[in-house]
Amino acid sequence: MTDQQRVVFLGSRACVAGVDEAGRGPLAGPVVAAAVILDAANPVAGLKDSKCLTAQQRVRLARAIRQRSRAFALAFAGPEEIDEINILQASLLAMERAVLRLRITPDHVRVDGNQIPAFRGYAHKFEIEPVVRGDQSVAAISAASILAKVCRDRLMRRWHRVYPLYGFDQNKGYPTPGHLSALQQFGPSPIHRHSYAPVYRARQKRRA
Repeated sequence: MTDQQRVVFLGSRACVAGVDEAGRGPLAGPVVAAAVILDAANPVAGLKDSKCLTAQQRVRLARAIRQRSRAFALAFAGPEEIDEINILQASLLAMERAVLRLRITPDHVRVDGNQIPAFRGYAHKFEIEPVVRGDQSVAAISAASILAKVCRDRLMRRWHRVYPLYGFDQNKGYPTPGHLSALQQFGPSPIHRHSYAPVYRARQKRRA
């Protein structure tokens, strides 16, 4: 079923939000989630999985998404939360926060992947649907993946100014050879995810 068919199926006034996250794999920084409700009357051309776009394309599309969508919201879960509840649960928590920050309550929420946020303690009325590879097939999820990626990259460039030893402006926290080398030399920073094996090993080495 296409996006357009699904909206018709849900009703002519159905409000569908797409949700995705960025930053599950890095050793440092938050996981960032976005929720987007697109405007069928004001479409954004060129939407696709953020990983299939260049940095310049993502920035350009992010600007268009912000200007043309009916609503969007961003949220994150920080390194401490990731260490406490694990990256999967932190990703779902960030997604939940993003949906709840939308200024329009959706009728239907489509989440990239095979799991969905729990929304515990929140009496929501919208339906929630996991969509495997949704960032490649659902326009609203593609838009969310772009916003989340652009936001997270900007956050990591800001963190680079605070902790310049790790090259966050270039690696965005991912385990590149330069990043791993800096971890071994300087130990983890306060924004590293200490439950991740390379960070844990570097911390133990510094303590020895």
